[in-house]
Amino acid sequence: MATFTYKALDGRGATASGQIDGDNKSAVAANLRNKGLTVVDINEVKTSLAQIDIFASMQRVKARDLTIFSRQFATMINSGLSMLRALSVLEEQTENKKLATVLGQVRGDVEAGIALSDALEKHPKVFSPLYINMVRAGEIGGILDEVLNRLATQLEKDDSIRRAVKSAMVYPIMIASFALIVMLGMVLFLIPVFAGMYKELGNAKLPMLTRMMVGASDTMKSWKGVIVFVVVIALVVIIRKAKHTDKGTEIWDRFKLHVPMGIGEVIRKIAVARFSRTLGTLVSSGVPILQAIEITGKSAGNVVIEHAMNAVQVSVKEGQTISAPLKNSSVFPDMVVQMISVGEETGSLDSMLQKVADFYEDEVNAAVKSLTSILEPIMMLGVGTLVGLVVISMYLPIFNMMNIVKQ
Repeated sequence: MATFTYKALDGRGATASGQIDGDNKSAVAANLRNKGLTVVDINEVKTSLAQIDIFASMQRVKARDLTIFSRQFATMINSGLSMLRALSVLEEQTENKKLATVLGQVRGDVEAGIALSDALEKHPKVFSPLYINMVRAGEIGGILDEVLNRLATQLEKDDSIRRAVKSAMVYPIMIASFALIVMLGMVLFLIPVFAGMYKELGNAKLPMLTRMMVGASDTMKSWKGVIVFVVVIALVVIIRKAKHTDKGTEIWDRFKLHVPMGIGEVIRKIAVARFSRTLGTLVSSGVPILQAIEITGKSAGNVVIEHAMNAVQVSVKEGQTISAPLKNSSVFPDMVVQMISVGEETGSLDSMLQKVADFYEDEVNAAVKSLTSILEPIMMLGVGTLVGLVVISMYLPIFNMMNIVKQ
């Protein structure tokens, strides 16, 4: 026997809430219905730490886990399995412990008479607004299996772009990390050896580059180095916190779109591809256009696009087109605006958006490969330059040793 909190509506439509004991959510829901109440929400009250799976709560639900779940759920629904049976099977076979726990709670809510979309909405860290609203549209339209397949495709596309960008950045990050480790090793261990050797030469004047390197080494090994380290860490923390403010997020998102060496252009194409795929998927799934625009703005991952979506919402409410406000945004290329305009005129906005998404996803893959080919030699050149400066600064006095000895 467990304790549950509930929210329900009585015969007059008034809200009723409280706590009730029962074996499970289904039994509690049946008990409430017998009392003439319409169930809105039921949640089990956790009474001890033993009921909490600590490892499951720490685990993260990855896009791949959600994609597999969506595909399998769609297949089961399409095959004629009841929703409760499908959720029960998926709960048992899902390898991700956190997702299995969430599915168990969702199954309990559905069993208690709560709509699937409302049950998913209780877990915002696992199911995004995009996911929830598409499921809700699928429930209303009776095409839940089709919508789940579209969601799986959307998740696969997003994950594919994310993995392509991450894999492309692995090599440059490794090179940069290696360069930093080498520099620290040379400054902390190699330079002091040479500095001690040069001190034995007396008051000989060392070259400027050598003196700079020796000074940097002395600073890093003294208490001043600790201060520098603390200041750097503090700056990183301050910048990270500033990024999470509304103004900081806006500045950072605008800056990302203008990063040189083609990086900003890649970020722009990723944003356009995500915008097109998300809006196209929502529209094709039957989500109302104003709601679809709002969800697209929130899930775009860039404040600039979110502001553009706010302008689009105002335009649509006034009976105007989607494409008109996009022309005033610096993010969307003319080709995208024109294709959306044609889609609105021909009544095929969803298919046009999917074509735009496909095109820009291919563009992202090509741009990432091109960026990687440019970054690799630049990073290698940078590492070579840094190491070369340290080595030259240490050996420069040796090359001029005769002049130092004469002094």
